[in-house]
Amino acid sequence: MSVTKSPNTTVSPREVLRKYKTIAVVGASKNPQKDANTVPQFMKDHGYKIIPINPTADEIVGEKAYPSLTDLPSDLASKVELVDVFRPSEELPQVAQQVVDMHRKYGRPLVFWAQLGLENEEAKQILLKNQIPYIMNACLRIVQRTI
Repeated sequence: MSVTKSPNTTVSPREVLRKYKTIAVVGASKNPQKDANTVPQFMKDHGYKIIPINPTADEIVGEKAYPSLTDLPSDLASKVELVDVFRPSEELPQVAQQVVDMHRKYGRPLVFWAQLGLENEEAKQILLKNQIPYIMNACLRIVQRTI
C-alpha cells in the first residue's frame, strides 16, 4: 500500500482532534525511535490524554500501559474518546471488534483511527455496521499540526 494515498475517513480528522482529547493508543511502543512512541508523546505534549495499550510494557510516554483495550479499568475505558492504532493492517479487524465491544459496554470510544499506511476493508465494515466513525491511513501528529 502506498502511504501517499489520501486518508480514508467517515469523519473529519481535524474536527476529531479539535473535539476529542482522550486517546487510547493500541500498539504504543517503548522504543523512543518509533513513531508508535513519538506520536503519542507529541500528542501528550499538545494537551491530549494518552492511554498506551501494549502487552509488553508497564509504562509508555510516562503513562501506565495496559495489555489490551479489554484490560482497561471501566472508569478509564468510559473516558476513551479515540482509539489510535499502530498495528499491522491485518490486525485492524481484531482491534475494530474490540472497539465495537467497548463502544457497546461504555458508549465509547467515539472514533477509530488507524495510523498512516494502515487500512483494512474488513475493519471498515465492522465499524460501519456498528456506526463507529473511522479514519484510516492518517497520522495524528500530521493532522494535529494543521489545527
